[in-house]
Amino acid sequence: MNPSQTLALAVAQFAPTADAAANLETIADMTAAAVSRGARVIVFPEYSSYFVDPFDESLAQNAQDLDGPFTRALTALAGEHDVHIVAGLLERGEAGRVRNTAVAVHSEGVVALYRKLHLYDAFGQRESDWVQPGELAAAQTFDVGGLRFGLMTCYDLRFPEVGRMLADAGAEVFLIPAEWVRGPLKEHHWRTLVHARAIENTVFVAAADHPPPLGVGASMIVDPQGVELAGVGTATDVAVAHLDLDTVDRVRRVNPALLLRRYTVVART
Repeated sequence: MNPSQTLALAVAQFAPTADAAANLETIADMTAAAVSRGARVIVFPEYSSYFVDPFDESLAQNAQDLDGPFTRALTALAGEHDVHIVAGLLERGEAGRVRNTAVAVHSEGVVALYRKLHLYDAFGQRESDWVQPGELAAAQTFDVGGLRFGLMTCYDLRFPEVGRMLADAGAEVFLIPAEWVRGPLKEHHWRTLVHARAIENTVFVAAADHPPPLGVGASMIVDPQGVELAGVGTATDVAVAHLDLDTVDRVRRVNPALLLRRYTVVART
């Protein structure tokens, strides 16, 4: 494969903690590792800036503004290595709650941001007690090296409309920071849904999770036919896949599922 016709994409799997400085050190180390393998876009998990389990009042105390120290540090890191970095930010919200935000940064700062639409009020959890949902807004995308990237977060995987909105906005790669909580059949759900979003939208999907014991791990990069190109098991590690820039067009010529749709997605208010 001609390197000039590919783009290297990385998923970085680690377990963020309540130590914001340590989280940034881990992100810096993993970014360097991904770049050494050619990565130009790197995806980190949900809540990369700060995380506690179970949630408590420290969330609001440690939430940051969009242009706060975490985003500034990511921007500096992206500039140092000339890459795009996507990571989960605990953003300051309203009325004592926070926002679960994914930021995409390059050397010039934030190039896209996504505030999680569907909160994890399921499987005995209540994310909405602590987090306010994102506003219904246009799909968030950014372009690198001939590919368009779109953002969603974790539980959004269970809502195929989010993927459709990204595909309609021209996204050819979905980037998904996650903290996919472990439980009965949860790893099966994770793998199935990541592959399904790739297949039904004929796009690449890169999903970065927390490792066990809280997350399921299994961070992965899947191609538009549902083939897993690279992945991490249960370790703290980086996986890199070299995406062929022609793959999406080639698959869509054979499988024009998006063109054959007879329904569109309409926001539910």
